[in-house]
Amino acid sequence: MGFCRNAAKGWVAAVLFAISGAVPACAQESTTVPMDVTGHVDQSEGKSALNLSSLVVWLKPMDHAEDVPVPLPGRYTLAQKKKMFSPHLLIIPVGSTVSFPNHDPFFHNVFSLFNGKRFDLGLYEAGSTRDVVFSREGVSYIFCNIHPQMSAVVLSLSTPLHAIANTSGRFGIHAVPPGEYELHVWIEGAPQEALDRLTRRVRVHTGMAEIAVDALNLPQAEGEHLNKFGKPYDREAGQVY
Repeated sequence: MGFCRNAAKGWVAAVLFAISGAVPACAQESTTVPMDVTGHVDQSEGKSALNLSSLVVWLKPMDHAEDVPVPLPGRYTLAQKKKMFSPHLLIIPVGSTVSFPNHDPFFHNVFSLFNGKRFDLGLYEAGSTRDVVFSREGVSYIFCNIHPQMSAVVLSLSTPLHAIANTSGRFGIHAVPPGEYELHVWIEGAPQEALDRLTRRVRVHTGMAEIAVDALNLPQAEGEHLNKFGKPYDREAGQVY
């Protein structure tokens, strides 16, 4: 089959995933025992303008979906306090409900008009909350129509096989069954079209050395985000709240 060859040979300045497994023999490739997929961001050959320590990776099964449990929807919270969203990045299963409580002593207007879930919660006062069901898979960029500095990201995924890189650029995806996957990468600030070009099929199997994804030359998205009306924020007028 040829799956024991090092598919990453010759790649430099890349995000490297090391596939850990106790049995390296090709004869063991048919096993269905899950493995841990670990990796790190290698910036030694270049410098990215993007924050690669917030890189998110996920694997979608292609030929063995029955081996990967479907994550159940749940309830999550994305709070507003001190003109910030907390947490800034939230990964949830598709179909989950996210609450947006307002813990500030003034109004907020949470909205998302981009990929993923589109919604506009309107103005709501301190001490109140609004809920949103993220019914489709995708990346939702969350903003406040009053405070342009507020931003958050919700990734709603149909797979439990995902990981967020730590401050050192290291990450791990646990209990990955062997088989074919579609590999996805997301980094905040990179245009979606550029991230889509990183999507590729990979095969996870015992004895595999590593998978390389070149993520160091991603461009940055141009310009600042607009308000919910598709216009620039009036930063000169000052904020009422």
